[in-house]
Amino acid sequence: MRVLRKRNILIRALAVVLFVLGALALVSETKPPYGPHQKAFYADPQLVNFVRPGLVVTILSAEISTDGVIKTRFKLADPKGLPLDRLGVTTPGPISTSFIASYVPADKPQYVAYTTRTQTGAVSGTVTQASSDTGGTYEQVGEGEYVYTFRTRAPSGYDRTATHTIGIYSTRNLTEFDMGFNRIDAVFNFRPDGGQVTKVRDVVKTDTCNNKCHDPLALHGGSRQKVELCILCHYPGVIDPDTGNTVDLKVMVHKIHNGADLTKQPYQIIGFGGSVHDYSNVVIPSDARRCTFCHDQNTDAAQKEAWLKPTRETCGSCHDDINWATGEGHLGLPQISDNQCAGCHIPEGEIEFDASIIGAHTIPEDSKNLPGTVFEINEVTNAKAGMAPSVTFTLKDKKGNPLEASKMGRLALVLAGPTSDYAQYVSEDARTASAQGNGMHTYAFKAVIPAGSTGSWSVGIEGYQNITLYPGTGVETAVRDAGDNVVKTFSLDGSEPAHRRHVVSIQNCNECHAKLRLHGNNRNQVVQCVLCHAPNTTDAARRPADQKPDEGIQLAHMIHKIHTGHEIEDEEYTIYGFGNTPHNYNHVGFPGDRRNCAKCHMNNSQQVPLERTLLPVQDPRGLISPMQPTAAACLGCHTSIDAASHALVNTSTLGESCGACHSPDREFSVDKSHAR
Repeated sequence: MRVLRKRNILIRALAVVLFVLGALALVSETKPPYGPHQKAFYADPQLVNFVRPGLVVTILSAEISTDGVIKTRFKLADPKGLPLDRLGVTTPGPISTSFIASYVPADKPQYVAYTTRTQTGAVSGTVTQASSDTGGTYEQVGEGEYVYTFRTRAPSGYDRTATHTIGIYSTRNLTEFDMGFNRIDAVFNFRPDGGQVTKVRDVVKTDTCNNKCHDPLALHGGSRQKVELCILCHYPGVIDPDTGNTVDLKVMVHKIHNGADLTKQPYQIIGFGGSVHDYSNVVIPSDARRCTFCHDQNTDAAQKEAWLKPTRETCGSCHDDINWATGEGHLGLPQISDNQCAGCHIPEGEIEFDASIIGAHTIPEDSKNLPGTVFEINEVTNAKAGMAPSVTFTLKDKKGNPLEASKMGRLALVLAGPTSDYAQYVSEDARTASAQGNGMHTYAFKAVIPAGSTGSWSVGIEGYQNITLYPGTGVETAVRDAGDNVVKTFSLDGSEPAHRRHVVSIQNCNECHAKLRLHGNNRNQVVQCVLCHAPNTTDAARRPADQKPDEGIQLAHMIHKIHTGHEIEDEEYTIYGFGNTPHNYNHVGFPGDRRNCAKCHMNNSQQVPLERTLLPVQDPRGLISPMQPTAAACLGCHTSIDAASHALVNTSTLGESCGACHSPDREFSVDKSHAR
């Protein structure tokens, strides 16, 4: 008995030790790999290990009985696979789930929903719309596993061989822990007869939307995040009763992205609570003619070539000036069905700008028949303070054939300095450069580098050839064949050149813009843009006298403000450009989330404090002028008086104190303040 008691005591002691070790392991566990742009990255590790923010929804199976009862089995888990309680009782955060059931009819390419609702509007009266199921029942069948039985039933005689899809959109509410809402979607394809799914609707991948512009795609309050889910409700025949506009996805997305160029009427949808969604100002950054920007041919989408199969409905969503019944806007050719579309509009013809799909959408500046303009800056001499520098550069086409400066439509050299922060610049016409042979030229600036200048300076080149494509034909097209800007940095004392800081890469710009072309195609590289959009520059040279004061055009402030667009508070943001033309940006809607600074910035260049060498920024129309460099960048997005006042009171004669609170190791660091 004594031996048995000793053994029991040892067992209990060992159990206590194991419990303590397990508890310590739970507390000290490395927190999940959240990134610096997520709130969980900054939360207390013990709280993060307890809550484990995030949500994974997996649809395990689905079935429809012969009498139409629809069921689906699904699992809820956190990012590490720990099962979650739907009600939020045994695990943190209640989870709401909504269910859609749709199928693809045998004679149609798109879905039709079983789950519907009726909606009444001023234009179309009462209509039937696809929706989520209501009134269904849940049964818990395991840890984090549930079976949902739809209240909606499939109709009698439904096609059991057709592709059916269950969609779930869900939200985990972690606001109690200051971690917001975690949202995710899931879809599951099946055939009720148990056969293999062979017919799908798979045209554009969600990753294409997210990787290029949307960061992420989040609609209807953020809960619908996958194209695979959107197509279950947005199909032909579903309309907005308040406007009469279709919400069929292929038409709706084209109309939204081409909103500003629609000719007949603006595309509007009346949403939840009577909110008006007007897309008539939307301009897709990549150019709507660049079809393969969205219809990415480098994905595994089963129907990625669907854009090469024309129909009146799809094509008319952008080309809304066509009357298919009369032929107006269509060379007078009526089109009573889609049967003849592909006869004229083949995928690709023998020449560009023809009636083929690819030809009709050719962007002139992207024509494969352009000779191309290639710049190279070989050398900068006389590069000293008080002297006029000379620049040797080479002009060639993309095949390496030499070009003559005197025959260029435009050719300019821009001299700016110093690179610590460009304080001044001058642009001169370089078409008078002396030819040295084989495309090499030398141009001597008329302007001199100011006496007393120090450090490094830069010279950039820009310009284009005027090219006529297919001359004498019905598709004759005049094009500016611009070269990619090249910038060369040099020091005034012969030491190693100090390049200007790199803040944004053109590759990041082109993820949305595809090919950034500004100022008549002359500027297409960020390193060229910063030469002119310097701290002390404004639109004074272009702004009419009756529209004073001037607008500051320093690059950081201007770009932030343009991309803030319609969210600018109580201020008109208009810049006057060439020909005294006003460019207003208050309508701009940034397609991503501006809190993700890394979407545009490179090498953590959004961090503060900034270099002390940066100059104050002139902004005569702004709340503060001049602004200090950090304020100039931040107030481009944070446009309120409160934000400007905050910047002002944290600036002294010694400079800005932003780093005291917003540097990377501080409580209100840039990344933490913008975390999502």
